[in-house]
Amino acid sequence: MRLLHTMIRVGDLDKSIAFYTDVLGMHLLRRKDYPGGRFTLAFVGYGDEADNSVIELTYNWDTNTYDLGNGFGHLAVEVEDAFRACEEVRKRGGKVVREAGPMNAGTTIIAFIEDPDGYMIEFIQKKQYTQETINGEDSK
Repeated sequence: MRLLHTMIRVGDLDKSIAFYTDVLGMHLLRRKDYPGGRFTLAFVGYGDEADNSVIELTYNWDTNTYDLGNGFGHLAVEVEDAFRACEEVRKRGGKVVREAGPMNAGTTIIAFIEDPDGYMIEFIQKKQYTQETINGEDSK
């Protein structure tokens, strides 16, 4: 397993991208609109997603501001098989809050578990990174 990304919700995507790229020196790695879900995802980081953990900036089209307490979304962990990973979590006494299956408005297989404090951890089933994935055509 490896840590993939940390997701935060943002009220102004362009302003957030500018901060992470201009102020912190990260690179915009990919960005994609999901009209069916009314959100946009942008990934920023210091290196390629295949080798580095990154930050997922989520812009929900109908929300301009968040309270700091609900701005954090989840941690993401890559797993070989999300279905099997959920079974293992249950066997070890953990709580699965969203069963493995395709994400909303996408095809990637994901699941969510909850830690003892209620923080969400997303399992993302490992897939081959293709040029389409890198270009955002098949992102997340």
